[in-house]
Amino acid sequence: MNPLPDDCSPALQRAVDAAERWRTQLTDHAWDRRHLLLALLEDDEARPALLFARFGLPATVVLAQATRLRHEPFSGTLEALVQEVIRSTREAISPLAVDRTVTSERFLVGLLRSAPQLTEQLGGLGLQWPQLVRQVFPDDGPQLETSTPVALTDPTETHEAARILDASANRAREALRVIDDFCRFVLDDAVLTREAKSLRHELNDALQLLPAPVLLASRDTLGDVGTRISTATEKQRHHPREVVRINLKRFQEAMRSLEEFGKLFQPTFAERLEQLRYRSYTLERAILRGSTARDRLSQARLYALVTGSQCEAALDWTVREMLAGGVDIVQLREKHLSDRELLQRARLVRRLTREAQALFLVNDRPDMARLSEADGVHLGQDDLPVADARKILGAEAIIGVSTHRIEQIRQAVLDGADYLGIGPMFPSQTKAFDAFPGLDFARAAVRETPLPLFAIGGIDGSNVARLLEVGVRRIAVSAALCRASDPRAAASALREQLLAADQRNRTQGT
Repeated sequence: MNPLPDDCSPALQRAVDAAERWRTQLTDHAWDRRHLLLALLEDDEARPALLFARFGLPATVVLAQATRLRHEPFSGTLEALVQEVIRSTREAISPLAVDRTVTSERFLVGLLRSAPQLTEQLGGLGLQWPQLVRQVFPDDGPQLETSTPVALTDPTETHEAARILDASANRAREALRVIDDFCRFVLDDAVLTREAKSLRHELNDALQLLPAPVLLASRDTLGDVGTRISTATEKQRHHPREVVRINLKRFQEAMRSLEEFGKLFQPTFAERLEQLRYRSYTLERAILRGSTARDRLSQARLYALVTGSQCEAALDWTVREMLAGGVDIVQLREKHLSDRELLQRARLVRRLTREAQALFLVNDRPDMARLSEADGVHLGQDDLPVADARKILGAEAIIGVSTHRIEQIRQAVLDGADYLGIGPMFPSQTKAFDAFPGLDFARAAVRETPLPLFAIGGIDGSNVARLLEVGVRRIAVSAALCRASDPRAAASALREQLLAADQRNRTQGT
């Protein structure tokens, strides 16, 4: 939109400019305050995201809940909406304030003050709204809690506890930097890098509740007996994944020590550290599970979805032929069979894929996947959560998730999905879709995560090249194989297109 008034900060201008993208991603026709909120929070190093994290609600949670947020409708243009919020923000700034700039964090407060329904929902998700307001507008209320020790009075005990806290804080920060670097430079994963960085910023924010001068005064590196004790395994690392696994554990152990001894200084500090430690378990699962998934599915390129009633020939012949043509994964997608018929069909496809040494997944039904000894299950957005499906199928099962927006990708990665279906890309002969995220979504998905991504929806030999141009390297097809007169030849042709793209990438060093 047009430049904001001179008393608005550049960060706010960037956020407003990003609002249009959020409206497009959410497929909304009218503007509402939710679009501005999401644009303010998506920069994990900007003040709005850091404030949300500090006061109980990580921005990643809000972004993942984007489609579920209740919001007040707005009938005007983006310019009119922004001007209305700016007026609300200016009213909140004290007349005595020396600096009356409408910054992004002040705009955030003005935005939510004018959106009670949205603010109430964010409070239900954990946002400590009054404290956030007082932080942004300190003249409006008392300051937040201080870092004065609340339990210790003996100087020796204070020194001993502070020494532990100082060492643990350093260990936690160092471990997080290693984790962040692994996610960024080894995995090249924007979702996990963003989460690691968010943890790092929120830890530093929480540490502000401790008395920094007391901690620094307690530091005695030369007198630390631990610096002279080591084991042989401490000096050995065999691969980057081992490095990050060890540092995840180091971070969690340091956080536990910070929690326990932090209670002697500031009770609320321990509560915040506990939540960060819990989030690190989720990050650990996503990092290590994702690495395993990338290994297991590294060679998988062609994925077939089969429904008996949509095959031109018998299901067993069709599956055999597509497997012979190079299909790596077969998903059985049957919506209208009885449970008995579904199980019989699943066991048939399991036998055929096992003979071909291909993977077999069942759509929607973890119970049928387990009974048929499938390799896993594919879940839609309205199916069981990944964690519940894994309770049924076990740790080794492959679990895929359908995604249609970037927020769903981010959530599925943190949920521990092994691969993602992205789409729909094009109109399909076998399934009706309300909307098509298409190639723009595919391009964004490839940038967002290196987790195996299978583009889906109306894909055949005529449009694979368009997907390859935006970075897609795996496809899931149905009609292109099930309705082909020669499924073997059709699968072989698709696979050759995918492998040729791989060869070009290796030649070009990409």
